Amino acid sequence: MSLDLTAREKALLAGADGDGAAMAMRIVVAAAELLGARELVEITSAHIDGCLYHGDGGVEFAETLARGGGRMAVPTTLNVGALDLLHPDVVRADAHRTEMARRQMQAYVAMGASPTFTCAPYQVGHEPGPGEQVAWGESNAIAFVNSVLGARTERYGDFLDACCAVTGRAPLYGLHLDENRRATVVVDARAVPWSLKSRDVFYPVLGTWLGLMLGQEIAVIDGLPGETTRDQLKALGAAAASTGAVALFHVAGVTPEAPTVEAALSAFGDFGAPRPGSLRRATEGVPRRIPVTAEGLRASLARLSTAAAAGTIDAVAVGSPHFSLQEFEELARLVAGRRLAVPFYVCTARATLAEAEERGYEAVLRAAGVDIVVDTCVVVTPILPASDGVLMTNSGKFAHYGPSNTGYEVIYGSLEDCVGSAVAGRVLRSEEVWTW
Repeated sequence: MSLDLTAREKALLAGADGDGAAMAMRIVVAAAELLGARELVEITSAHIDGCLYHGDGGVEFAETLARGGGRMAVPTTLNVGALDLLHPDVVRADAHRTEMARRQMQAYVAMGASPTFTCAPYQVGHEPGPGEQVAWGESNAIAFVNSVLGARTERYGDFLDACCAVTGRAPLYGLHLDENRRATVVVDARAVPWSLKSRDVFYPVLGTWLGLMLGQEIAVIDGLPGETTRDQLKALGAAAASTGAVALFHVAGVTPEAPTVEAALSAFGDFGAPRPGSLRRATEGVPRRIPVTAEGLRASLARLSTAAAAGTIDAVAVGSPHFSLQEFEELARLVAGRRLAVPFYVCTARATLAEAEERGYEAVLRAAGVDIVVDTCVVVTPILPASDGVLMTNSGKFAHYGPSNTGYEVIYGSLEDCVGSAVAGRVLRSEEVWTW
């Protein structure tokens, strides 16, 4: 199948905007052909995951784009890197890794990307609107921009995300298309007690269950509170994207494409034959309905703790996705006047930290012994004390990746549990909310 390019896209391919843009365009075109797209789509924003150092090849790729005159064609934010550029002593890395990681981060800034260095760009002002076509990397950011903001992206990884940003184009396939954004399964959460659904601790567990149960299927969740917060939806999507491949979910009465369950399901029979690039199945019909049960949630809760029998903890880490200003406010309330007995790390964006400093939250946390990390996080670069141990977290994403990425076993609990345990130096968790 041939790809239909516009005159402008052909000019980019031929080098009209320099070698860097031409290189990026070749990669976007090759990806589109591989994916079976007939054409490209103009995007209005990008979020680049590819500034995290995994090896020298990533540095060379970014610097080659920059040397060729590559520039961001649309507003572009950057995901976490491998360094905390504001607090350089936080990361334990040798001279070569430090230098290469810095060069990789700087190369994208030199091309015009905003130095946000956060996995939650939607918390620092990068918020495309419903229906906008974008190219975002980073699994939680993809889930959030698709689901909560209602913009449209596929799962763009390293380094296709950067090429989309430089060209201002993405393959028109998958979740960019109407017919692929409708729910195919209803998740019925109406039986879950409101006392649990009102708690932040519920949402990473629900997300873990969703990812394990559905993989990359698109669900509409029925029965969550209309006042479900952005932080709760953030936690849900991050966990679902970690345990499954969830790039889009709907919440009836909450997210923009699901004013009702029926609206989220409205693709059934509405679009005729699937277009190339469509994810629709020939067997589509009446959607499945899956109840959320106490047993299912408890199984997912158990999965988030690999050290459930541990009596003590060695560290606490929160902020994956990055801590929001509202989460800083709550943490400051919980630690005020207390002293932590184990290392306690908060990972956040530099812009969010600046706001937390202005409001006095940062001073309260530092006084209690909290370490604040920006530009990166404890799971993607060496920050935790070198010895193996037990890490407690309120993050479904940290809980999922922590053991393999850090060598620490994990215990999952609420933010209140994390603070109480960090003060006591031993595990304190509230379990009764999970039984009904």
